[in-house]
Amino acid sequence: MTTIVMERIGRLFISLQQIRQVPRMLTEAAPSMPGTVRDTDVPYYFRERYVCTGYRPLHQNWRYYFLSMFQRHNETINIWTHLLAFLVFLVKLCQLSETVDFIGDAHSWPLLILITSSLNYSAFSVVAHLLGGKSELYHYALFFLDYVGVAQYQYGSAVVHFYYGVNENLHRHVRGIFMPVATVLSVLSCLGCCYGKYRNHNLPTWVRKVGQIVPSALAYIWDSSPVALRLLAWSTTSNDPALIYHFGQVAFFLSCAFFFSFPLLERYFPGRCDFLGQSHQMFHVFLSCCTLCQIHAAYLDFVGRRELYSRLHRSGDAAVFVGLYGVTLVVCVLIVAFMLRKAKRVLNLKPKSK
Repeated sequence: MTTIVMERIGRLFISLQQIRQVPRMLTEAAPSMPGTVRDTDVPYYFRERYVCTGYRPLHQNWRYYFLSMFQRHNETINIWTHLLAFLVFLVKLCQLSETVDFIGDAHSWPLLILITSSLNYSAFSVVAHLLGGKSELYHYALFFLDYVGVAQYQYGSAVVHFYYGVNENLHRHVRGIFMPVATVLSVLSCLGCCYGKYRNHNLPTWVRKVGQIVPSALAYIWDSSPVALRLLAWSTTSNDPALIYHFGQVAFFLSCAFFFSFPLLERYFPGRCDFLGQSHQMFHVFLSCCTLCQIHAAYLDFVGRRELYSRLHRSGDAAVFVGLYGVTLVVCVLIVAFMLRKAKRVLNLKPKSK
């Protein structure tokens, strides 16, 4: 027994020694990786309020930006928070696939839309934060892509809340308009975020925030109304196991909305949160927790409320909602193409205006 324990301790020690070699191996693999620069060395719309250092220089080779995920800079935590979230969502999908027939059971398609949109927004966020510092054009293009992921996630939230979480009374009043309105609000959210980013070079920060927050807030209020009604009707005698997770997702979402709107920590400690402690990092963490609670709550509703939603929704509703998801994606891509074209014009005019 002692021999086995000593062998395992030895293996652990070897593993730790190998992990300690990773920074040196990366340095040898990319010995010429440049260091980070100050905010004054990057374009205005690359800068985050109260974040003074840790910006990666522009116009480096692609290898530099991929390897920079292991470098200390002001986007490192943003990259890893959503990369880890993506992996967690992927594991959750694999686990649910063992008990849920995502192909043969049409009632499971809204749950699949939510998980797919969660994977999309986290992956798009990783790409934007990792590679968005390559150039001005890539900065626009990849963060526009990030906003497509946000819009898709808003739609995914709406469809599970309406399909699994709605009660009979609300369904009777909104069954013909709920998902079309959710589609429009998701598209408007993408448009508001893209336009705010596009005009970031010549408008105050608060204007960009309004363009991002107002459409997203309207979408959240509408999309979450079925869940809100259930939470308002909650009592201590309720035996609905999904409600605690719905409460969790609401609490986490309100927390991430607060940190997205107000750069609290870096405002009061300017220059001290350049690597760790930024409000946007907290936004990533709380949003990931919100999504995880939401997925589990949707699964519990999928299992526990099947008799109700099977009666409320027609046999073809799930397919219609999948189609609307595709429509949302296509319209958001068209918005990105349009806004990227306008951004290119601004960038092409910059040398001429100097």
